[in-house]
This record gives sequence, C-alpha cells and structure tokens, in this order.
Amino acid sequence: MALAILARRRAADAVLRRPQAAAGAVVSAWRAYAAAAGEESDVVVVGGGPGGYVAAIKAAQLGLKTTCIEKRGALGGTCLNVGCIPSKALLHSSHMYHEAKSSFAHHGVKFSNLEVDLPAMMAQKDKAVAGLTKGIEGLFKKNKVTYVKGFGKLASPSEVSVDLVDGGNTVVKGKNIIIATGSDVKSLPGITIDEKKVVSSTGALCLSEIPKKLVVIGAGYIGLEMGSVWNRLGSEVTVVEFAPDIVPSMDGEIRKQFQRMLEKQKFKFMLKTKVVGCDTSGDGVKLTLEPAAGGDQTVLEADVVLVSAGRTPFTSGIGLETIGVETDKAGRILVDKRFMTNVNGVYAIGDAIPGPMLAHKAEEDGVACVEFIAGKEGHVDYDTVPGVVYTHPEVASVGKTEEQVKALGIAYSVGKFPLLANSRAKAIDDAEGIVKVVAEKETDKILGVHIMAPNAGEIIHEAVLALQYGASSEDVARTCHAHPTVSEALKEACLQTFSKAIHI
Repeated sequence: MALAILARRRAADAVLRRPQAAAGAVVSAWRAYAAAAGEESDVVVVGGGPGGYVAAIKAAQLGLKTTCIEKRGALGGTCLNVGCIPSKALLHSSHMYHEAKSSFAHHGVKFSNLEVDLPAMMAQKDKAVAGLTKGIEGLFKKNKVTYVKGFGKLASPSEVSVDLVDGGNTVVKGKNIIIATGSDVKSLPGITIDEKKVVSSTGALCLSEIPKKLVVIGAGYIGLEMGSVWNRLGSEVTVVEFAPDIVPSMDGEIRKQFQRMLEKQKFKFMLKTKVVGCDTSGDGVKLTLEPAAGGDQTVLEADVVLVSAGRTPFTSGIGLETIGVETDKAGRILVDKRFMTNVNGVYAIGDAIPGPMLAHKAEEDGVACVEFIAGKEGHVDYDTVPGVVYTHPEVASVGKTEEQVKALGIAYSVGKFPLLANSRAKAIDDAEGIVKVVAEKETDKILGVHIMAPNAGEIIHEAVLALQYGASSEDVARTCHAHPTVSEALKEACLQTFSKAIHI
C-alpha cells in the first residue's frame, strides 16, 4: 500500500513538475528588482482560509517573516465565514429542535409551545463565526504574522499587488509566495444565483424564513447537509441529482443505507435527472427537469432552490497568467511534491490545487508547504484524508471503498458491525448505522473504513491513525476500547474482519 502511494506520487511529480531554466533567470532578475524596491517578507500567503492562515502561522512559528493577505477582511475563508463552521452551527441547532420535537417525549421530557426562533438561531451561528474569526486574528498577533486586508493579485514572482478593503493599493513583497485562494461555488448553465430565491450554500445559511418547499440541486456533502438543516426545521426537501447515486465517492453499501435513512427523514430524491430551465419570474421558482438520458420534461416548483453542484478553484483574476503559473483545464494550479508551481518560489495549496476540496486537507497542505520552504521535510498523504457528511447520523470514511479495492484486483476481507448491536447506541436510542472495514486478505492491512453513526466524524480518526501507520484489523480489534462507547462498533467490525465479532 505504502509503495503504491509512493509510486503514484512519483508519477504525479513527473507530470506536474515543469522545470524551466530560462524562466529561472527571468525570475532571479525580477526578484533582484523587488528586493531593491523594499524589504521583503520571507513568506507571503495570498488567502486567509484554513490552508492560508495555518500556513502563515506555521511559517511564523518556523522563524519566517510572514504576511497573509485576505480579501474578505475576515480570516477563516469560506470554511469559517460561509461554509464549514456556520453550517455546523445550524446543523446542531436544527438537530436540537428536531430532537425536542420528535424524541424528547420518548425520554420522559415533555413540554408545550415548542417553536423555532430563526433570528436567534442565526444570531448564535453568527456569534460563533465572529468569535472564531477574531480568534485567528489573535493567533496572528501572537505569532507576529502581518495581516493585510485586501484582494491580492500576483504582480511578479515576488510581488503581490493588493487592493485594500479600506481603499487604495499596496504592494507586498516576498521571497516565497503561497497561493491559498481556495474555491468558489460552481454555477450551472441557465441558472442565476440571486441568493434570495436561487441560493448557493452561502445564501442557504442565512435565509430569513423557513421555505415550505426547498429543492436542492446536487446530492453531495453540502447539499445533503443544508437540506438536513431546513428539513428538520419543516421544509419539504427534494434533491435533484444528475448522477444515478447520491454522494458518488461514498462506499456503495454505506450509500444505500444512508439514502434509506434520509428518505426515512422525509427527503425526496430525483436521481438521473437534470435541470434544463429555471423560471424565477413568479413568487417562487419553477424548475424544468428531464431525465439525464433524455425524455419528457416536467416542472418542479419550490419556494427556494439551493444550487449545490460542487466547487471550483478560485484561481482566475489573481495574476497567474502575469507570471506564467500553469493550471489544468479545471483551473487547478499544478504543483510538484513540494507544492511549488512551475514558477520558482511560487507555491500553491488547498482547493487551488488537485486533491480533495476539504478544509483539513488544505491545512495539511499549508503546514507541509512551509516546512519545505523552511528547508525541512513535509508530507501529506491524500489517501488518509477523512471525509465526513455532517447529517444525522453522520457518515465518515477514510481510505478505499469496497468498489475501489475490487477494481484494483486486490483480494480483500470485509467486516461489518451494526449499531443495533452496540450497547451505547441502544442506550441513547440512536442506533441507526453501521461500521464497515475493508482489509487486504493476505496481510489483514486495513484499506478503508466507513462509518454511519452518531458522531462518526469523531470516531473516524482512530481509523485514520490506523491507516497512517499501516495497522491491521487485528491491531485495532486487540486494542482495548472503553465501554460503553459507540467506538466499540469499530473494534467489533475489525474483529469481524479477521475473525468473528463478539456481539453479533
């Protein structure tokens, strides 16, 4: 497994690295001019999201003079401001309401006049975001990172021109520049996002009222999470997906159970369906749909439509072409194993480069990148980056799916353990889910772990560590787990993989 990862990385390096001797001479001359013009930082980070701000702090901790440029005027990027954090705040708040409405009485907690105070719910979300943003500013001050508020654009391989939030322009100079500009919402042809009736995930986080009917275009992580928020608060949610399955990257067996669980929560799914028209002229929205393979058209009406068709790298308009930084057809910046672009001294990380578009992946990129810049060794293994869908129950996974292992022709074993047989899950009356482990048959080395359970996003890290260190299912199974915990389901699934589970 480790050798396969190394082979893939070497192959990727060969494809992505673009040595240019002539360009190096031009870069050196450009840098000499920039240095003469004024004092340089050792590292300039363009973008203050999870990848960018973590890179900036790590660079400063390694003794490098560091500047971070952020266009929002608020650190944390999409994740903190209009993504991961506010969505998790609303997911938690809406889950509390849903539990109070549907489960509390069963646990002997009764009350009357339960209602949703949407402004208060939004205020709690905004308070969490503001506090965390200010917290990052505090970390910048603590680590002596210079923070520039404005839109940064590459002017040369050692200069970033910044249109300041408060007006005016300044030029920030750096010996090394890290592009950490993240990603943006992917649009769909013929659909205009107005953030009122047709919204992106950003608009879905701040609706002023609960829509009676919500249509989500796209059955990926973001769409299902935001659909869950409004479904719990009372919206009738329909998910339209072009592909034949929801969350295509998910293990097939887990996916089927996940979809059934969402349907029990009254989600409606229209798979193999494409949107060919969007009419917002009336009070609501009318979507024209047709089968993905072609056929008769139908009309689906909604009060609000959420466009959640994925994200695209935010790499246009930031001066890449000015200095000749290479990108692929999707707009992702091409880098080598040290995160350097084809232009010497210019690096890129996070959503702006190939790899999973996840905040935690961007953070790891940022740390590794500045370690290389500081003359140390950095490493990120994209095969052990976990993914989590923060619905309820959550779905978390790391490593390969059973379908991927089968396609590679690897002989494998599978162990599964249902939460219905887990004592903690039964005790708290939250036992819908399963843990699945895929391991190499000959060596018992764990290849993938897939969990659908309450707090699966917390449990998955034991599996991440196991994969990172090449553990076998027996290694995990023979590790003592506290009782009663939902984590014991992972131990039992590992027992089932190499031998037999105790409690089924």
